[in-house]
Amino acid sequence: MATSQVSERKSGGHSRESSREKYTFPRTGLPTISVSRSHSRNSSWDSKKNDDIIHPQRRTPPSIQILPASSPSTRRNSNEYGVNAFSTVPISCSHPTSPTYGPLAWATETLTRSSQTASKKLLSTIGLSTSFSEEAMQNGQFPAHYYPKPTKYHSTFRSGPIGYTLFHLKRYSQTLFTPRRLLSLLISFLLLTFLFRKPLTSFYRSSPLFGGGSKFVIILASNQGGGVLGWKGEKEWFVERESIKNKKAYAEKHGYTLEIRDMKAMRRYAHEWREGWEKIDVLKQTMKKYPKAEWFWFLDIQTYIMEPEISLQRHIFSRLDKVTYRDINTHNPLNITHPPRRKWLDDVAKSSVGDADEDSIGLIIPQDCGGFNLGSFFARRSEFTERLMDVWWDPVGYEQMHMVWEHKEQNVLEHLYQHQAWTRNGIAFIPQRMVNSFPQGACKEREGDRNIFYHPEDRDFLVNMAGCQWGRDCAGEMQYYSEISEKLARKKGAW
Repeated sequence: MATSQVSERKSGGHSRESSREKYTFPRTGLPTISVSRSHSRNSSWDSKKNDDIIHPQRRTPPSIQILPASSPSTRRNSNEYGVNAFSTVPISCSHPTSPTYGPLAWATETLTRSSQTASKKLLSTIGLSTSFSEEAMQNGQFPAHYYPKPTKYHSTFRSGPIGYTLFHLKRYSQTLFTPRRLLSLLISFLLLTFLFRKPLTSFYRSSPLFGGGSKFVIILASNQGGGVLGWKGEKEWFVERESIKNKKAYAEKHGYTLEIRDMKAMRRYAHEWREGWEKIDVLKQTMKKYPKAEWFWFLDIQTYIMEPEISLQRHIFSRLDKVTYRDINTHNPLNITHPPRRKWLDDVAKSSVGDADEDSIGLIIPQDCGGFNLGSFFARRSEFTERLMDVWWDPVGYEQMHMVWEHKEQNVLEHLYQHQAWTRNGIAFIPQRMVNSFPQGACKEREGDRNIFYHPEDRDFLVNMAGCQWGRDCAGEMQYYSEISEKLARKKGAW
């Protein structure tokens, strides 16, 4: 054994020269370096153990991140390294006298201090200042919004996540529901509602859960002067323009879908002698286009909605069983025998009102002085309607009877109703003046009949200027009734 090692053992295990430097952290907040006696490389294990007990400061690693003395984690862990083991200044901050202190470190610290100052000013402005004295914190006097932020090892996460969630909800509610913030939220809500009132109103009225407007589709047959007929003149264009404008405003107001179909497609039916059956084809195509819609309202171009403030739900469909009737004997201009008297029919077909269930209604049509009128009618998406349209569109009818049936698709429907008993239970009738009032000049043989013609004092819903192209002025009638509608809009009262 070397002589130096023997001399170290005889002297008690300590070398005369210190071999380790020790860090201490005084209350001034700045780390200092002090030199203390330490062990030599060959000192015994017992002497090292006793030396650590005498100097516990050596257990503090010099590389640890020192947190502010007022933080929860410092209070929680302060006993681990001793009372004087922590300072209010992080050890990662360089001191101006440190050899590693340079322009970059100075700029970083300056920027950090300025951002912290700006954040405190902002929080103080909105009433969320987090600055409070250390003396008040020690006495348990914290601001209402202050709470120690738990780490992911906090007991709340392990034992009570629901309680932790309720704790945060309570805190946020106390912070949010103050008189000033509630007033700000109310003003913001009113401002947004005013700016976006039209989209919000349209969404509300078209939503299936609220207004229910998406269940209705308006089909407008435009450009009826096309096909094999002559070119349209200025008056025809005026009628079409006013009619489309009227339907667009009504559909937008109540959240309905407007489908404008160009009837120039009737050219392809001219050589098949079914120019006039195109309504059924258009109805079938529109049902495929809007699979979520339930009711389809087919309108001719010579129609005008007189009461745009009244929705279809309010006018008809909220009281469907009261405004419709199944027994055609109530108004039977065609003198159709009803109910049918055949022995092999079931009880529903033999009944004058069918099954009396409004859910079984697939077609709602008015009757004029000559019979069924399809200038304004409703079709419902149902199995009955699909089967009826297939038979209605059958080529046998128009190939054999196109020279006999003057009103074409209307005569086909009348024929099916009269000779096919299964169609009667799905067809309901509605008073003409509710959806299809006539102007003076139409149905001259029934002139003065209050069940047919329009009366402004009764606020009829719609006017159909049927037959105006034959001997009457369609543009003049359209202008006349649009002016009446504007005057009635300024008055109170409805149908």
